[in-house]
Amino acid sequence: MTRPSTEHPAPAGTEPAGTSHDVEVLLPDAAATTALGARLAGVLRAGDLVILTGELGAGKTTLTQGLGTALGVRGRVSSPTFIIAREHAPTHAGPALIHVDAYRLTSLAEVDSLDLDSSMDEAVTVVEWGADLVEQLAQDRLEITLERPRGSTDPRAPEPPRRAVLHPVGERWAEVDLAAVVLE
Repeated sequence: MTRPSTEHPAPAGTEPAGTSHDVEVLLPDAAATTALGARLAGVLRAGDLVILTGELGAGKTTLTQGLGTALGVRGRVSSPTFIIAREHAPTHAGPALIHVDAYRLTSLAEVDSLDLDSSMDEAVTVVEWGADLVEQLAQDRLEITLERPRGSTDPRAPEPPRRAVLHPVGERWAEVDLAAVVLE
């Protein structure tokens, strides 16, 4: 189920020109999260920045795996927690994928030391845990918040669906109909 979200509107006057509305997607399982990443890969291009936010186990890496598979990049996409950043080269004429885990980064200086801006033009850059750290890298970006609801204490009860809120920022996203993309 996908619907425009009104639960997390930006404060008045803080939205850059050309920003679309937030889109909410319910993700019943990991396969749906991977599929969302694959669908988003169809609209991503070199130079795009995607910032993923969510608690441990919310699906940030799973979404990135879907992106990587659909982009056709080399290597297994896994959480780069201990190496911080990993570049996956394209297997064809598409962009590379730079996958960053900013969980252990504590300052803008540490982000700058990764030199992400030097390769952003040739790659799709995905930063897990990047909120409030990497926004300065691109005026136009796609911010995705993944929420994992607390399930029942009954181990036989199905896990409630996760939720992704896609928040496009900047003119790059003004013409992208994210609701249509995620409904494919």
